[in-house]
Formats: sequence, structure tokens, C-alpha cells
Amino acid sequence: MPTKRPTKSDVTGSDEYDPMKEPRYAEIATFMRAPLARNLADVDIGLIGVPTDLGVTNRPGARHGPREIRNSSSLMRSFNLALGVNPYELCRIADLGDVRLSHRYDLEKQVEEIEAFYRKVHAAGVRPVTAGGDHSITYPIFKAIAADAPIGMVHIDAHTDTWGEFFGSKFTHGAPFRLAVEDGLLDPKRTIQIGIRGGQNYMDGIEFSLSHGMRVVFIEEFASLGVERIIEEARRVVGDGPTYISFDVDGLDPVYAPGTGTPEIGGITTLEAQRLLRGLRGLNLIGGDVVEVAPPYDQTGNTALVGATMMFEILCLIADRHFGVGSRPKR
Repeated sequence: MPTKRPTKSDVTGSDEYDPMKEPRYAEIATFMRAPLARNLADVDIGLIGVPTDLGVTNRPGARHGPREIRNSSSLMRSFNLALGVNPYELCRIADLGDVRLSHRYDLEKQVEEIEAFYRKVHAAGVRPVTAGGDHSITYPIFKAIAADAPIGMVHIDAHTDTWGEFFGSKFTHGAPFRLAVEDGLLDPKRTIQIGIRGGQNYMDGIEFSLSHGMRVVFIEEFASLGVERIIEEARRVVGDGPTYISFDVDGLDPVYAPGTGTPEIGGITTLEAQRLLRGLRGLNLIGGDVVEVAPPYDQTGNTALVGATMMFEILCLIADRHFGVGSRPKR
């Protein structure tokens, strides 16, 4: 006869178990120490890892991002002082694990598998907050959550990620938002790209963003106007419609986030990024991601900590908007 699988109470002698109350160095390193979900039935916001960097055009390493962000997220606490929000008191939050990719060397198959995973999440009414992985993962997420109507986006990055085909593939981390616009998933006129900078070999990506009506905020404008003015502009651009936050850590200056594949100096500070995200409070946010954390390039672990912190900020915004006191009806 099969033996009974031990439960937590079998081991500890107690039926009560709350991972949020355990020491932060103990237990399984789930995202934010949230419980690991076995199904989607009792989840409002799902924390998800997508461990792939098959879409990078140069330096790999972002496949290790979800695991290290999970480790660093153990340092997160439950209450966000700046927002006055404890998301765990507002809704049911769980780690949904990683997207399981059976085709580790086939980028097109990975797009299909990521989309299929997020379709199930979306169908269950769960709002996803994701740790990448490289930025190519956002395109299949959009294919799942924006299939019915195009969405808006606040995009923080050093690059527009609207480039075309690269060495025979259109599914690279430099192309997700071009593909999303072409597929009618992303409304370019409700899209703002913040922190864009660095040298270019070709202007194709920037020209695509501008010609399709995206609001591109180059780092010089960001520095000149300041965070508050950029927040106002972001809110104006995306309006009240469904909106997604996509946060590439290379949008930050590499002194704060050296562990990334395509660092660009002269970027946003971590404090500016936190202020920017918090300024989006109240928007109709339907999901978000933090991508391009590549731990092998940062032996200090600080980039993973930055990624976990920005992920927590996005989590708090979504929880507050949809489940907070006085939250408005879903759109």
C-alpha cells in the first residue's frame, strides 16, 4: 500500500502554518514568502517565474533571475510604508511557480508554452506579477491577457524593445512590443517608454515607437523634467484603461543593477524608480513584470534584491487598485 505523504503538521506537531510568520531565512524561498499555490481557485494575484533567456541577443544569464529574485524576496516585508498598504491583508497572493518549458532550445515553442500558461491564469481571474527571464517573455504574456482588446503599458527600460527580426528570429528580447503592436495586443497610443538611452547601430526600434504614437521619454527628458512630471505624463498617456507595467532592470543605472545582460550607464536610480511606480497608484493595472535580472553578472546579489523590491511595488499597486478600501469596479 502507498504510504501517506507527511504534512507540515506531521512534522511539527502543529496544524498552523503561515510562511509569512516564519524567519526570513527559513522554509522554501517562494516569492515574497507567499504560499505556493496548488491550484488557481483561491488566488487573486499570482507571482510567477519565467526562467528563460533564449531570446537574448548577447549576454545570457536571465534564466537564473526568477530563482534569485525568489531568494532576495525573502527580505521583503508585508507592509509598504510609502503606500500605506499591506497587500496580504487585501487579497489572496500566492507563488504559482515557474512556467514549465518543455522546449528549452526552441524559442517559438516557448512563446506558445508561456502563452498557454498565462491563458489559464487569466481565465481564472488571477492577475499576474512576473519575474523574468529576458524581455521576450512579455509578448506571450500579452497574447494571453490582451487577446480580447489591446492594453496600455508603462514601460521602464533603457531600450524601446520595438526592433525587428534579429539573425532570423522575430521573438527576441528586443522585439516584444513591436510584435504586440502588430498583433493588436498593445495600444501604442496608450504606451509610454521611460528611460530610453544608449548608443544605437540602427534607429529602427526608436523610429517604430515614435511613428506608431508611443510616448518615448529619453533619459535626458526624464532628468530634465523630474519624476513628478513624468508620473503626470504617464498617467495622461495610459488613462483609465487596462494597463500593464513592464520593468526592465537595465532601465536603472548599472551602479544599482549591474546584473543584467545589456547595461547602459546614465540611468534611473532605484529611489526614482520607486517614486515613479508609486506615482501610478490608482491606475487600472492588470499585471506587471520585472525582467532581465541576470545574477551571474552581479556577485553581490543586489540586482536580484532590486528586482524583488520593484516586483513588490507592482504587487502593492495591483492589490491596492483592485482590492483596497474604496477600490473601483473592474473595467
